[in-house]
Amino acid sequence: MNSRKALSETRRTFPATKVHHQQPSRILIVDVTAPSWTNSCSVLAEALENTLCLACGLAGPCRVPLLSLFVVQSQQECLLPFTQVKENFARIQACISELRSLPREGCFPQGGNGVVQAVQDGLQQFKQYSRHTAAGGSTNSSVEITILTSQPSKQMVQQLEKKLKDVDLVSLRRIQVVEVLKRDFLEPEAVEQCVPAGESSSSDVAILGMDIDVQTIEDNVISLEMLFKTWLHDYGTEREHLHLLLPTGGFSHAAAPKTALMCLKCDLQERLLDPALLSGTADGTTRAADLNSPCQMAAWPATVLYKLRVVKALKSEGVCESVLYGLPFIIKPTSCWQLDWDELEINQHSFHALCHSLLKRKWMLLAKREPQNTSPSWNVMLHSYYVLVPSDSASLLVKAVATRELLLPSTFPALLTEHPERVCAPVESALNSLEVEVAYNPLHLKSNLYKYLKGVLYKPLHRQQAQPRDQRPERHQPKQHQSRAKAAVAPLLMAPSPVQVSRPAAVGRGSSERSLLPKEYDEFLQ
Repeated sequence: MNSRKALSETRRTFPATKVHHQQPSRILIVDVTAPSWTNSCSVLAEALENTLCLACGLAGPCRVPLLSLFVVQSQQECLLPFTQVKENFARIQACISELRSLPREGCFPQGGNGVVQAVQDGLQQFKQYSRHTAAGGSTNSSVEITILTSQPSKQMVQQLEKKLKDVDLVSLRRIQVVEVLKRDFLEPEAVEQCVPAGESSSSDVAILGMDIDVQTIEDNVISLEMLFKTWLHDYGTEREHLHLLLPTGGFSHAAAPKTALMCLKCDLQERLLDPALLSGTADGTTRAADLNSPCQMAAWPATVLYKLRVVKALKSEGVCESVLYGLPFIIKPTSCWQLDWDELEINQHSFHALCHSLLKRKWMLLAKREPQNTSPSWNVMLHSYYVLVPSDSASLLVKAVATRELLLPSTFPALLTEHPERVCAPVESALNSLEVEVAYNPLHLKSNLYKYLKGVLYKPLHRQQAQPRDQRPERHQPKQHQSRAKAAVAPLLMAPSPVQVSRPAAVGRGSSERSLLPKEYDEFLQ
């Protein structure tokens, strides 16, 4: 049972909720009752802002379509009701500023039902929002909840199990309980080399017919940033992304059927974000290469089923890096929930056996991409080729490889075996002065991309609605709540309506039985 449970984390989380590769809405619940909130506050705010500026700056469909943010103090409070992330970076920044302004003394009592109540409020808010947006022709079928807390994760899971027995969880895709550990004397090098959130200690707790993902991460910007960056991945499991086709053994004679192939069903995952999609234009006017062209594959979103037919094996030392191009993708065994358990298990074991055998032989694989259709509009079908590189992490790295048509001529003289001492000495001295690292760690390099995107995306709220002071409408609200009015933004109106939202206060204190949306939306929620 343990091996089968490890096959797919998402299979048991309500497979009837078909997402069609649409990213889920996100609810982030921050428990600020811990004494370490003083340090956690700035760390969390920076990590969240960095990730969301990427989500806003990426061209194409938004990978974090809707976001809601709750904080738990003495009571739960919704700082940001469900808001479309794309083109709303100013609202998100205002909400993060509000998060930074919360008291940092850790004076709030721990325990209680604040986190559980925030989960109930968030689910109620999502239910109301989904019903409201359905009237405008838009659907939001699932939601994921991430809880950041310093309380023991087991205690938190027990509270959730007890309190959510009678709550409607059909739209809930997953609950992720993240226990943030405080390291008082953490060296800077240790912070930079910390384990990413996706590789941190985690386990699944099966309750209520679904999974609660329990993780433990360190209290630093990189760990939290990697946690939030998992939101940018496509975890759609409705179908596999790629079929890897290998010839079956024992068919060396001429009468062997040419269609006898072993098919490994796999999923694609991005290794890097495409820099061409982060050119600084949030409206997506600058496009990367066509993701459906013969030489490109896309890991997000997985809109087509790719087929790669292995045609040759290559010695690892015989592949020159200069003929590889394009972004690398990761190939993993599929976690498609529509496959039977037995098929998933056999497929995973076969994939692991392939990786092991390739590593033992020091081989790579050369694969040709099969055409997407059998009746092309042109008489000639274009082919593209890829190199599959094994690793000891039970995955394959895939990169496009150059063909004859793309290759440019190049002639280089042979490297001399001996050089004059007067030439070698200065070069050797220069090399000896360099710091040497055993392996390249991208966490050690920053390009100022976050600062650049924040500057490009930042648009002050109501900048285009400025009016002379004597013409501005009267705002009947206490002065002490004006800063929070910018953060607590009501969800964008999806259905046609002349109503203008102007409620200033933060939403969501108290019971989840009452509406968590502004009163102006009540007419759409009947």
